Amino acid sequence: MWNFFFNLRVLVNTVRIASWNVNSVRARLHNILDWLSNLEIDVILIQEIKCVEEQFPRLEFEALGYEVAINGQKSYNGVAILSKSPMTEVKRDLPNYIEDEQSRYIEAKIKGVVFASIYLPNGNPINSDKFNYKIKWMERLKNHSKQLLDLELPIVLGGDFNVVPCDDDVHDPISWQNDALCQPETRKRYRELINLGFSDAFRVFNDAPGRYTFWDYQAGAWQNDHGVRIDHFLLSPQATDICSSCFIDTSPRGKSKASDHTPILVELDIK
Repeated sequence: MWNFFFNLRVLVNTVRIASWNVNSVRARLHNILDWLSNLEIDVILIQEIKCVEEQFPRLEFEALGYEVAINGQKSYNGVAILSKSPMTEVKRDLPNYIEDEQSRYIEAKIKGVVFASIYLPNGNPINSDKFNYKIKWMERLKNHSKQLLDLELPIVLGGDFNVVPCDDDVHDPISWQNDALCQPETRKRYRELINLGFSDAFRVFNDAPGRYTFWDYQAGAWQNDHGVRIDHFLLSPQATDICSSCFIDTSPRGKSKASDHTPILVELDIK
């Protein structure tokens, strides 16, 4: 299958982008490098790297041909962008949220496309400041996204949004109804982001329920396919127009010492 995709992408100058919450880049380094070594990934957006920039395994990724841009944080959060093409205009943190102390956003322009790697707050428990922080962060992301859309460029927002968009995206809606990822206010803010003009890339190409990107480590969630779809690509109209596919690769989740997330990929036909 990968040979087919590779041959096709060469013919149409396709750029393949992946987003993956790796749940500690150092703990999962072998799995990440193995996955990248067997695929043609031009840009990878990484979340939850859980290290500062000085601890990031930059040399290992540079050996595979990637430039690296990092917004790190000790032990928690942290995002990065890896690209086989030059990056410009790198921005760390949401520009309208400078008081935020958590490293959850990084942005760069690559081949005329603006990419952002996003690790949106989880927000649990719902009756706490953590949920209020989640909603505030989503509001700030929406405000910045409006400004990005004004550029009238292809915009790719990718990452772990910690949002289950609807009940089709969770294995058991009842058991998740009190989780921050499924709250009406969370979903409302996600819809507001979509309604600015973005498209949920996975739903452009796939309408079947029960397709997931995250399975908890507990209670045999992976083995029983008790998952949720919380890792997303949101595309501006200009990016949607050149997007040729979006798919979830579940193979890394079955590996030893796997992240609890698996990669989601889009392909853009860039001239």
